[in-house]
Amino acid sequence: MLSNTFTTLVLSLPTRNKTVRMRVWRALRSMGCGVLRDGVYLLPSGAPQASRFIEIESEVAAAGGFAMTVELDVKTSTQFERVRRLFDRTPAYTDLLREIESARRSLPRLGARRGAAANRRLRQALRDIVETDFFPGQANLQAEDALSSLEREAARLYADTEPRAADNAVRKANAAKYRKRLWVSRKHPWIDRLASAWIIKRFIDPEARFAWVENPKRRPKTSVGFDFDGAEFTHAGHRVTFETLLASFTLEDDPAVTRIAGAVHYLDTGGIPVAEAEGIQAILQGIREKCRGDDELILESFRIFDYIYSAWRPKEEAP
Repeated sequence: MLSNTFTTLVLSLPTRNKTVRMRVWRALRSMGCGVLRDGVYLLPSGAPQASRFIEIESEVAAAGGFAMTVELDVKTSTQFERVRRLFDRTPAYTDLLREIESARRSLPRLGARRGAAANRRLRQALRDIVETDFFPGQANLQAEDALSSLEREAARLYADTEPRAADNAVRKANAAKYRKRLWVSRKHPWIDRLASAWIIKRFIDPEARFAWVENPKRRPKTSVGFDFDGAEFTHAGHRVTFETLLASFTLEDDPAVTRIAGAVHYLDTGGIPVAEAEGIQAILQGIREKCRGDDELILESFRIFDYIYSAWRPKEEAP
């Protein structure tokens, strides 16, 4: 368990020895150090990499430079948050997520051998990030979930026998059983429920009816529940309800839908940022403030998601 104490290396390297400067810089970077300012590098004191500061200190001193290791005790939560941000690995996870999505689209043409090699490379890339992710959060969970999903999809495509079972947390749904149904969730729907209702109406049950209630557990027995504890479709593992619906009804091959899923996930639980997410949230917030009820909000939000889907849909697929 990492504490609020950080092992800090203060150094000044000789300008004439470029070889040592480059070697030290590469070592500090590979260790995942936070940079407080030029010449001041930090690691959580509980991190195994922190012990290497002593080696670097000796190397710098031998080359004629100055280096000293001290302990920094962060007292307040505000200070701790500022220091913690020095170790934010979200950009690395974001890049990895893009690679995973690219690999997922390429699986059918890669074949078993090349597909397995791609998965091994991505798994190692994730391990490398995790090794220096001292404060893992939602971005870590998203990347792990996306890579596990890719590995399961590869196993399904390349298996010599029957496909393997999907993740126990998400079951594959028989789409025929979810036609012309009443879908029920909590009243005052927001991002995840709005997007889930849209995907239900547009891709799962075109004749779906919706009910927004105070206690969805008391819904009619023939209705379908979503986005509440105990619902047929809700958060599963690290997935929000929208992502659970995509996995359950095999909708993840649509790049525009998966891009929307990234925005919904970020707005609902945090994690890897999506550039357009705040704009989507602002538009939906404006709609919510003007609508007179949940049903009107749903209809207006459908239009927004339709526009987003149309904009993000690959041009060659556009009608």
